[in-house]
Amino acid sequence: MAQLPIDRVDLACAVNNAEHHTELNGATRLIVRRGQPFTINLHLQPGTHFHQGTNINLIATTGPEPSEDADTAVKFGLSKFMSKTRWSATAALPSENTVSLTVCSNPNAPIGLYQLTLDQGSGVSLGQFVLLFNPWCTRDSVYLANEAERQEYVLSQDGLIYRGKPKRITVLPWTFGQFEPDMLDICLTVLSKSLQHLQNPAQDCSDRRSPVYVTRVLSAMINSQDDKGVLVGNWSGKYEDGVRPTAWKDSCSILRQWYHQDCIGVEYGQCWVFSAVACTVSRALGIPCRVVTNYESAHDTNSNLLVECYYDEFAENLGDDSIWNFHVWVESWMTRPDLKLSYEGWQASDSTPQETSDGIYCCGPVPVRAIKEGDLTVKYDAPFVYAEVNADVVEYVTLRDGRHVKIDSSTTEVGQCISTKAVGNDEREDITHLYKYPEGSEEERLVFEKANHQNRLIQNEEDPGVHVKIKLTPDMMVGTDFDVYARVKNNTDAPKNCHLMFYAQAVSYNGKLGETCGLTELTEMNVKPTEGDKATLRLKYSEYGKAITQDRMIKLVALLVDIETKEFYKATKTIMLDSPSITITVPGEANVGQPLVVTVLLVNPLPEALENCVFSLHGANLTDGAPIIKEVGAVGPEEITTAELEFTPKASGIRKLVIDFHSDKLSNIQGYRNLVIGE
Repeated sequence: MAQLPIDRVDLACAVNNAEHHTELNGATRLIVRRGQPFTINLHLQPGTHFHQGTNINLIATTGPEPSEDADTAVKFGLSKFMSKTRWSATAALPSENTVSLTVCSNPNAPIGLYQLTLDQGSGVSLGQFVLLFNPWCTRDSVYLANEAERQEYVLSQDGLIYRGKPKRITVLPWTFGQFEPDMLDICLTVLSKSLQHLQNPAQDCSDRRSPVYVTRVLSAMINSQDDKGVLVGNWSGKYEDGVRPTAWKDSCSILRQWYHQDCIGVEYGQCWVFSAVACTVSRALGIPCRVVTNYESAHDTNSNLLVECYYDEFAENLGDDSIWNFHVWVESWMTRPDLKLSYEGWQASDSTPQETSDGIYCCGPVPVRAIKEGDLTVKYDAPFVYAEVNADVVEYVTLRDGRHVKIDSSTTEVGQCISTKAVGNDEREDITHLYKYPEGSEEERLVFEKANHQNRLIQNEEDPGVHVKIKLTPDMMVGTDFDVYARVKNNTDAPKNCHLMFYAQAVSYNGKLGETCGLTELTEMNVKPTEGDKATLRLKYSEYGKAITQDRMIKLVALLVDIETKEFYKATKTIMLDSPSITITVPGEANVGQPLVVTVLLVNPLPEALENCVFSLHGANLTDGAPIIKEVGAVGPEEITTAELEFTPKASGIRKLVIDFHSDKLSNIQGYRNLVIGE
């Protein structure tokens, strides 16, 4: 049979990448999505022509040990028509000495780096290409029908992550940067450093056909707890030998550092950092992904769907179960052929190392629908995720004599305001309804108990008995002194003689308590029937400023003891101090390749000077990858500081410009602004 005398191969990277929505990766290499055709041109040697009957067989291989049985090697010839279910190719003749080959991969092929070879007895290399998952292909298991959602969950390089408390939700702008230089290669390296790949490379590369498998690998690999994962977790408050978690503003700097330090875990991360990096890698590989925040998130250590909190008389948690003020994970969109129908769609997975699953620190993916339905038998880790959003809470005080006194219980505390960024804008979307049925509905478990609970909420403090509640003032800016109140109401027919202890402790977002930063003396209250009383606690910056963590959270605790009956009553409330805003001024229009100067302004709210003040600017396709930094030195008490930062946009479209402020006493301050970058 005649052979093809090939002079050179044109992979047409610019055209193919644009058609496959990978043009932001650049045009120097071929990056395509599975189940979608791409065309390459074979330029024949001068004076030769393509003849009918010329033998053209192609071989596509991936992984270190390509195998047809494992679908990591496939051989296919020319067809008249392109197949939608298997590897196939067609040929066209745009000129006498040019052959255009259009190749389409199997929509279920393993993702990864491929070699494409022309089989002419001896193989002739036609080049390499990277194959990704394809949310635009109806036969791909990550197919997402809505184009606006594909733009948001696959192509958007920035987003918003929610933190804080349900009544004081804060926003962290984050740059995912999945199309930044080197990111795709680094993300593929994440897969190749997994325990699965190290133990059985051939099987791992074969299993990469499944987004369920890939997502579970990423859940383990984003943390470094038991492998060569990306991030080291640290909730101690001591970060001197690394980077404090709140200092990170983008995924790329973390992934690059991990890659360039021989894949040793980067120090340090916490839940939102783990999740943001997982989102970056997922989107880079073509899996639609979004970051999700759950408020009042339960950590159930013994899988009994019950959070049992044992406190001493000073509210120190003596048990293993806990409730995080917020917790962040990701959801990825895919079908679940390993499960029954109706469990396709969003799958929750969590890279924060909390508990082991199959002996490894990972969690998920588990269908969000299964969590809502309470189906805890499905893979993976349904009981743990269910408890995070729907566990019951029981609180006890452990007395000095060893007795446990039940002081509170709740079926509604856990799992509030589950949030993610909305599609196409910067609004918060509440997706709590996807995880749990509304309280009091006929589908919700323990309907009668739920209804009774709601009835008690409606009646509020008019319920019989003794009640203690914590009230706040509206202005709680960091750096200021302000009051909080413990209100006691006696809704009984008899007077009550009580002791009240009211105090404040620094707390991190995962519920770990720090130093006491405010305390009232033990107060004796004589409350008449149907009347009330209150105690005031003054929170002073001189005290809480030394105790609070980077999260700027304070837990308030009011413990009330009936002197005669020895009954305990407790109220808690976690507050998040307000932070100053950054004003961003952008003069004129922003265009690709044209320098632009932005002005930023911040007022120091503290009654003391800030030292080593720095503004930094970053954003996908706005810088060369590294943030643009401007040092502004010291800023006096309540003084204004400004700076000008210059950048040159690299690509057109809507981009998120993010400004960060850091100093010795005030950090974790962000501002952002959306820019429309013209051509």
